[in-house]
Amino acid sequence: MASAGGGDCEGAAPEADRPHHRPFLIGVSGGTASGKSTVCEKIMELLGQNEVDHRQRKLVILSQDRFYKVLTPEQKAKALKGQYNFDHPDAFDNDLMHRTLKNIVEGKTVEVPTYDFVTHSRLAETTVVYPADVVLFEGILVFYSQEVRDMFHLRLFVDTDSDVRLSRRVLRDVQRGRDLEQILTQYTTFVKPAFEEFCLPKEKRLAEQVVNGKACHQVTLCGGCAPAPSLNFRSPYVQPHPESGQGDRVPPSPSQYDLPQLFCAPQ
Repeated sequence: MASAGGGDCEGAAPEADRPHHRPFLIGVSGGTASGKSTVCEKIMELLGQNEVDHRQRKLVILSQDRFYKVLTPEQKAKALKGQYNFDHPDAFDNDLMHRTLKNIVEGKTVEVPTYDFVTHSRLAETTVVYPADVVLFEGILVFYSQEVRDMFHLRLFVDTDSDVRLSRRVLRDVQRGRDLEQILTQYTTFVKPAFEEFCLPKEKRLAEQVVNGKACHQVTLCGGCAPAPSLNFRSPYVQPHPESGQGDRVPPSPSQYDLPQLFCAPQ
């Protein structure tokens, strides 16, 4: 059993040694290979948590990919041939995802599944997630379920050109040992149509800020700090979505931790 404190790790402090409080939950959505993980890692770096011992980190990154459903033998056979749609909302165990995030928001220690992308299987090993001040939850459809969506204090969408995303996905899946023809067939048959049907029209519209996925590695902290979720909209890399209605919600600041103004254009 592993533990998470930004990334998967071992030997985290016992639950009794950690304060119980409600974390600030940030949802990070975007198409396949858009740079969601890079944005999360950049936020960790900007908040000074990337070099902190995992037992002391106040930020945790979790992926929606951990919550793929357990496949039947027939479905697994299709998946191994690139004929299973992992980009449809029904591919995820939404009930487990909701229960897990609910417990995280309530400041509880939880165990999250581990998914093997080579065998398309949920492993017996789980990852322990201890209470943190900030939790980043990233995935292609993290805003799709209203029950999950309503738990986020802040919603980000990573917007990246489709050609860039495809090239990144090809490189990633080749490294996972997959055949190029299978990768491209899966993309045109499942990934691209699902993005256009589910992700782009809904996930982007529901986001409160849109991040340029080609420039997310250049995002820097603005000077000064402010209570969450006060963010700087002057950056060309991060823009408020015109339909988000951001001013309508004022989530509570996480205890013992103030989120700085996260994004600012590089000088």
